[in-house]
Amino acid sequence: MTTFRIAPSILSADFARLGEEVRNVVSAGADIIHFDVMDNHYVPNLTIGPLVCQAIRPHVDVPIDVHLMVKPVDRIIPDFAKAGANIITFHPEASDHIDRSLQLIRDHGCKAGLVFNPATPLSYLEHVMDKIDMILIMSVNPGFGGQSFIPQALKKIAEARRLINESGRDIMLEVDGGIKIDNIAAAAKAGADTFVAGSAIFGQPDYKAVIDAMRTQLAGL
Repeated sequence: MTTFRIAPSILSADFARLGEEVRNVVSAGADIIHFDVMDNHYVPNLTIGPLVCQAIRPHVDVPIDVHLMVKPVDRIIPDFAKAGANIITFHPEASDHIDRSLQLIRDHGCKAGLVFNPATPLSYLEHVMDKIDMILIMSVNPGFGGQSFIPQALKKIAEARRLINESGRDIMLEVDGGIKIDNIAAAAKAGADTFVAGSAIFGQPDYKAVIDAMRTQLAGL
C-alpha cells in the first residue's frame, strides 16, 4: 500500500509567526515541511535562505524538504544541509554538473532529488537514478504561489512513476503546484505519493480540516 505524504509549503504561511505556523501545521497532520527557495534569478521572485531553515528546525521533528529554485546550486547546498534540511532538490537547468550536485547533497547527509518544470523533459534522470531519492514534478511554472494546476503534469507524473518502478529503487514522487482537495486524488492515481500544498492549506482557517479532507480523497487509492 502506498504511503502518502502531505507537505505544506511555507511560502504561503504567515512569516511574522513562522515557528508557530510550522508547529500548527505539523500538529494538523503534515508529514513534511516544504521550503521554497527562490533567488530572483532562476525564478522571478525572492524568498528565504538557510537562516530561516535553521530558525524553524527546532520547532518541528518532521523532515524539511528544501526546493532550490536558484542558479547555481552547489554553493548553497552545504548551507542548507547545515541549517537542518533533510531533503534537497534542485532543477537540472540550474546545475552545470547534475551528477556532482546530487552527490554533493548526499555527501552532506541529505536525500537528493531533481525538479522538473512543466516543459522540462525527464530524460535528465537517465544516468543519475542511482543518486535520486526524490523526483519533484512541477504542476505550475515555478516562481509564485497560488497558481492553478497544469493538467498535462498528470502525464509526466505517470511517466516518472514508470521510471521509478523500472528502477526498483525507493524514490519519492512529489508534485507541487495548485494541489487542492479536489485534484489530489488525480495526482495520486497518476503515481504521486508526496503532495506539496501552499495556499490550499495555509490560506485556510483550519489546517487540520484541509489535511484530513486531502487524506479522505487519498483513502483507498
